[in-house]
Amino acid sequence: MAKEQIPITPEVLRWARERAQFSIEELLDDFRNIEDWERGESFPTYPQLERLSETFKVPVAIFFFPEPPNVPPIRESFRTLPDVHFDALPREVRFLLRKAKALQINLSELNEGRNPAAKFILDDLRFDLDVNISEMAQVVRNYLNVPIATQIGWSNSEEAFDAWRDVLDTYGVAVFKDAFRNDFYSGFCLYDEVFPLIYVNNSVKTRQIFTLFHELSHLLFHTSGINTLSDEHTEALLPDDRRIEVICNQFAAEFLLPSELFEADTATLPASEETATLIANRYHVSRESVFRRFLDRGQITEGEYLEAAKRWSQQRQEGSGGNHYWTKIAYLGTNYINLAFSRYYQNRISEPQLADYLDTKVKNLPKLESYFARKVV
Repeated sequence: MAKEQIPITPEVLRWARERAQFSIEELLDDFRNIEDWERGESFPTYPQLERLSETFKVPVAIFFFPEPPNVPPIRESFRTLPDVHFDALPREVRFLLRKAKALQINLSELNEGRNPAAKFILDDLRFDLDVNISEMAQVVRNYLNVPIATQIGWSNSEEAFDAWRDVLDTYGVAVFKDAFRNDFYSGFCLYDEVFPLIYVNNSVKTRQIFTLFHELSHLLFHTSGINTLSDEHTEALLPDDRRIEVICNQFAAEFLLPSELFEADTATLPASEETATLIANRYHVSRESVFRRFLDRGQITEGEYLEAAKRWSQQRQEGSGGNHYWTKIAYLGTNYINLAFSRYYQNRISEPQLADYLDTKVKNLPKLESYFARKVV
């Protein structure tokens, strides 16, 4: 028996496909009737609609809108990035940019438009482009109230990342993760006056930590940004934007490993990968950032740095066995998930809305809640 077709708005389907930058030809193997659906001559079944939703990274409900939604292009969040570099972004990364924008909207809806942080870092701190990087790093560290001894005292890089994530959330900056499936991109941030967020590639933990503070620096200058393994794209930026990009790298390195401590710890050690690993493990920073210090001091060549950085970026830490629910919790974070469930139990959102906020199916909610409870206990 043929499954029931679900009437949708053809114009919305076409909008979702074009927004996701798929051609009809690319989709025919998976959706052989998509041309008919876009003409309104037939419609997908509900399982096909769910697959379309997953492919185009939009909620199922959007296909029932009477017309395409008026959503600003994600390009507007990255006006400082030259067209040639934005246009070169892989489709997967663009999906994540739009997903991050949706999460930003979710945060606003769940918090009724008000950032819940008692102290909001973007309101409290301001820096000029001629800022002294060491002073900026110390001001931010004092504001976040995390002494270097506390940082060193964390048992491993996973604990360090989770701790920094909680700290940033406390001061008004949400942090999300995802699998970029492209190690060239470390992460990005989306600036917003009320709900700024940082989105991190789920790569090696210490690289994620460096990305947190690279992107935090962007947000402190009220700009969105994309962090890559290479600095090539900075050459095409306007002078002020190029300066910000340089500051972001310098700030993240100086914040996580102050120059004074770096000089003392490496005074009698060679500029080697072994030394980079030793220092990185102590401060829970990336080996790339330590090796970059050696490059800046002229102790290694750019080729040595790039080769090591590329090799390290491809190394993965063992995860939790690929469990869907643990991954969901790690990507969305406990604070965001707790916020969504809290609003549900306060009867402020429905069960389908909760599923949309958590990017899952209604039938998965009880099991996700069970895993979440085990995580936070």
